[in-house]
Amino acid sequence: MNTSLSIRRLAKHFDGVQALKSLDLEIPAGRLVTLLGPSGCGKTTLLRMIAGISDPTAGEIWLAGRRIEDVAPERRNFGMVFQTYALFPHMSVEKNVAFGLEMRGIKKAEIARRVAAALDLVGLAHLGKRLPRQLSGGQQQRVALARAVVIEPDVLLFDEPLSNLDAKLRDTLREDLRILQKKLGITSVYVTHDQSEAMALADEIVVMKDGEIVERGTPIDLYRRPTYRFTAEFLGMTNVIGGDLSGNQCRLPWGAVRQVENPGEKDAEGIAIRPEDIGIEAADGEFDGVIEHAVFMGAAIHYQVRAAGHTLRVLSTGGQNGVLEAGQQVKLTPPPAVHLLKTFRPAERVPV
Repeated sequence: MNTSLSIRRLAKHFDGVQALKSLDLEIPAGRLVTLLGPSGCGKTTLLRMIAGISDPTAGEIWLAGRRIEDVAPERRNFGMVFQTYALFPHMSVEKNVAFGLEMRGIKKAEIARRVAAALDLVGLAHLGKRLPRQLSGGQQQRVALARAVVIEPDVLLFDEPLSNLDAKLRDTLREDLRILQKKLGITSVYVTHDQSEAMALADEIVVMKDGEIVERGTPIDLYRRPTYRFTAEFLGMTNVIGGDLSGNQCRLPWGAVRQVENPGEKDAEGIAIRPEDIGIEAADGEFDGVIEHAVFMGAAIHYQVRAAGHTLRVLSTGGQNGVLEAGQQVKLTPPPAVHLLKTFRPAERVPV
């Protein structure tokens, strides 16, 4: 079944404030698309309108070729997983998962079969008789996920479902969630402000700012080849610096000359270089910069280096050869090519 979602000219106003500004978005069937952006960018508002919890001021929502913005939430056959687990505390795990099926009038034998299958899918088949208070936070969120998938939804919606969990459990659950979504092949929309979460989960990331889409693309494309400075800086650490451009070459502030990946870019306002793409070593004679700060993080060492009036972030993996210290003079090796960035302006929205 084609369960693609199509958002057309969708807008939402709250007391004269534009929370969403005539937004267009296509979500292909079976894909997991992450809405990523800072608080207040409109991502949760968009999710709530897709779910039917909030009414749009203007625009259309289409599912599989059918308009649904006027369809009641309970008739959209969408599964939703919240950051708060929203489980019934007096019901067992099995009863919580069965609730949506009972509301749909499904026969008892079919409910039992589907509940058992859903709990097995999320690794909780042995905990069906327990109450929510007898479960850990991660287990409760798995129950919420089982409840969402047991109704065999056309679309899964996730509103920052892992934000209340500790870091290690969050990493484990997002891997499990991604495997499960791929296995089921359900069209999914996932809201988060966590860049690592977005990159780990998404087929495509939609970057939002001030009620608009800045740009969209695969995690690797947006990380490696963003169009806009906002995307580059929001999606992980990066250095944005100036440079002297000449054709398809750029002279960096400390003198190194590198190729430009996108030399035809108009209105470029800076050069993006990811910290892990800069090599660093102690200088023996001539140097490019001086270490201001060094932090050992286990798998990597984070440096701040002052070079030609710029403070650069440099990421060095391993640490087998020790950690360079603050005050040391260093040589820097930039990547073979650098990437130009533009400033996002509303009139320059990328068509989606």
